[in-house]
Amino acid sequence: MNLSDYAAKHGLKRVGARPDMGRYLRQVWERRTFIFMLARSRIQARNQQNRLGFAWLIITPLIDALVYGTVFGLLQGDKRPDHFILFLLIGIFLFRLFSDCVSTGARAVINNQALVQTLSFPRMVLPLAVVTEHVLSFLPVLLVLLVLSIPLGAVPSLHWLLLFPIVLLYILFNTGVVLIMARIAVSFRDIGQMIPFSNRFMRYFSGVFYDPAVFLAAMPAAMFLFTINPVYNFLEFTRYALIPGYQLEGAMVISGMVWTVAVVVLGGLFFWRSEEHYGRIS
Repeated sequence: MNLSDYAAKHGLKRVGARPDMGRYLRQVWERRTFIFMLARSRIQARNQQNRLGFAWLIITPLIDALVYGTVFGLLQGDKRPDHFILFLLIGIFLFRLFSDCVSTGARAVINNQALVQTLSFPRMVLPLAVVTEHVLSFLPVLLVLLVLSIPLGAVPSLHWLLLFPIVLLYILFNTGVVLIMARIAVSFRDIGQMIPFSNRFMRYFSGVFYDPAVFLAAMPAAMFLFTINPVYNFLEFTRYALIPGYQLEGAMVISGMVWTVAVVVLGGLFFWRSEEHYGRIS
């Protein structure tokens, strides 16, 4: 009997060994309070030095909307979509959640390397705290969006109830993205240099401040790429829920749901499989 057989016979396990997926998720769930507190403390630390504090959570996307709205509103001329200001606010506010998750999600593990190397806990806690942090920051922005949408032409209706599943699916999608980015960044640190460019590309490729259907009517292949873009899907879902008379293609609904399930499942498995690897990275 070798040493490993002897250890297995007496129930001894290797320190830091990766548990099975079910047990791993239970361990993560048991630390849900820690995830929330870590996320909240980061929000407080990020805003306490500013004179306006938490107000910047709302001011920043509003300034973005003002800048992009002025530039692209003038450039598009009569090709601007109906209810352009509300269309733009939805794009700016929702895309910001995605871009923030990608940017900070890639650093979720590597910025906490000392913690990872000294304490025993499921490492998935760290990227989940990043998602929680940005979701908590997004909720007051979403409330402001709902308030502003009324004077901008939206009429409260049963359509607004669609926001609950839309936001939930969007959060799940971003969770999967953060898990994937956090895992990749551990082995490939240079990805942090690429993220600003990818976020910029996605901002222009997701119809944040224009309607691609207007410009790509004669290019169905190019329009198809927008249709299967998950970020564009979620922007369109929200516009359908809030903008009166807005049309939504059924293909986008299928695309958004498939992307959400695929990214969450694959992201979770991808991150979990390298659980033992994180503490050995310097």
